[in-house]
Amino acid sequence: MSGRAIGLALLLVVAVFAIVTFSAYNGLVQAEEAVNAAWSQVENQLQRRADLIPNLVATVKGYAAHEEDLFTRVAEARARLAGAAGVAETEQAAAALDGALGRLLAIAENYPNLKADANFRQLADELAGTENRLAVARMDYNDAVRRYNSLLRRFPNHLIGRLFGFEPRSYFQGAAGTETPPAVDFGR
Repeated sequence: MSGRAIGLALLLVVAVFAIVTFSAYNGLVQAEEAVNAAWSQVENQLQRRADLIPNLVATVKGYAAHEEDLFTRVAEARARLAGAAGVAETEQAAAALDGALGRLLAIAENYPNLKADANFRQLADELAGTENRLAVARMDYNDAVRRYNSLLRRFPNHLIGRLFGFEPRSYFQGAAGTETPPAVDFGR
């Protein structure tokens, strides 16, 4: 083989390597961005739920002012969620808020006038809709994580991912006992 043929062969190998590397890198970036976007939707829905809670608490307080300890727990859980960083901490904070919110909504069963209050019913409907959107956002996030992690584990993406610092992402999993969102059915 001549020197020119060896040079062309080497150039071809380098070009193929560059194309594979760029393609894999761009695919990983795109998948990682999809995970980030899906996580933003989870955070948006968690924030929407957290924004509804003060109005719900204020409405319930009008009928059950003596439940101050519960109102404090709801406020603390909401603050903990607002300060959560990362998937694992957000999971734990969301679980604490789910529990406190569930207890708050259970109070309505003891107050027929509260259940009949139009503002309370509207807030309960909004909360139910938010819980549904949150479930969908969590599912979409987990699906994006699955696609990203699968892409990251494939060859040659695995090597390129390690080279450029791509890391597997964690799935959003509710804490034990939070498989079901707080019930918001007030027997209308």
